[in-house]
Amino acid sequence: MKHLNENMNVTYVDIHALIPHATNARTHSPKQIDQIANSIQEFGFNNPILIDQNNGIIAGHGRVLASEKLSLKSLPCLYISHLSEAQKRAYIIADNKLAENAGWDQELLSLEMQYISDIDMDFDLSLTGFENAEIDALFQMEVLEDADPLDVPAEVPYNPVTNLGDLWVVGNHKILCGDSLSVESYQRLMGKEKARAVFTDPPYNVPVNGHICGLGKISHEEFKMASGEMSAEEFRKFLSDIFLQLCAYTTDGSIHFICMDWRHAGDLIYAAEKNYSECKNLCVWNKNNGGMGSLYRSKHELVFVYKNGKAPHINNVELGKHGRYRTNVWDYAGINTFTQNREESLEYHPTVKPTQMIADAICDVSKRGDIILDAFGGSGSTLLAAEKTNRKARLIELEPKYVDVTLERFLKMTGIEPTLEECGTPYTELKKIRESNDAG
Repeated sequence: MKHLNENMNVTYVDIHALIPHATNARTHSPKQIDQIANSIQEFGFNNPILIDQNNGIIAGHGRVLASEKLSLKSLPCLYISHLSEAQKRAYIIADNKLAENAGWDQELLSLEMQYISDIDMDFDLSLTGFENAEIDALFQMEVLEDADPLDVPAEVPYNPVTNLGDLWVVGNHKILCGDSLSVESYQRLMGKEKARAVFTDPPYNVPVNGHICGLGKISHEEFKMASGEMSAEEFRKFLSDIFLQLCAYTTDGSIHFICMDWRHAGDLIYAAEKNYSECKNLCVWNKNNGGMGSLYRSKHELVFVYKNGKAPHINNVELGKHGRYRTNVWDYAGINTFTQNREESLEYHPTVKPTQMIADAICDVSKRGDIILDAFGGSGSTLLAAEKTNRKARLIELEPKYVDVTLERFLKMTGIEPTLEECGTPYTELKKIRESNDAG
């Protein structure tokens, strides 16, 4: 080997004494400098700066910029003295370009990412330098053309196991049986945590029977609130109070997906403008089949996309830069596509949203390990979507029977036993106890 430096000694040099190469062609965006800085904070400064005898930087310009951002005083450096001027200039280019010519074994990379995640779910995989969308793609979340079997919930129990006030630990998720208008509910569910995103489906202030489910053989109990009994003014205040809590328990810059029907879009906009900094878009869930309607059958539902606060939001779509081609028209099969007939599908929760649709939405605006908040948990689709995408769901659901449905769906999906936070009692054990008490 022509030049083998057998005695390489690291020397710490004052950061202000280091001189960038005047014609260094490699550029570093502010985003990349942040990535390098985060890497140094997490892993330490493990790659010395290469410099010449005059403290001119040969390799490590990005690391120096990141170190300045971190206010580091001195950096580990290696003096390189054996290169001619031509070699030094060529090496500055080669040090950057040669790494770009390498590839990745996608299968092994995916396995390694999964292994890291299994060891520590909260480890920020973006510290590897991959974008959030690239990381999600590595886990190869299955996309189904037809309805997802997960979207057929467990039957609604006649005598639920859950009682009002129960807080369940569901794997990495939590669900509280409580009132989403109550500040205490959020305090108990979230503690000091804040969610990165919201996906929620509030009641639409229309009667379930006759508007959502028709007036056929299958009927549902009306929702406990906002099921057609509120005036427009009352409904707007109801929504505004909910949005106030959602904003308080989410990060600055968080994105909130809020479902609503066409009848009350105006009410939602009115309430949202009092709480959110910006409406990012209006998405349309385009279903396979039409539902209830008068002049026209409704084949869509609206999903409003609002931003909380002024900080930059996470954007994993970036106009398809990393393979996430997303528009504001969302084509997903509904539950009545999967089940044998419409009456069978309506035996479950009357407004089930596709798990895949929610999974895709939260992948657009959050990263793995982030908390996703849902103030109207329903039958638990947000929780299942968070499980599929390695996020952590926090749900509030007022009706005990639908909390049970959520727990049954999660148990069926994962085999992981939900437990009561207060005493650690497993769900299936408590179910047997309460069924025995009911029988007695």
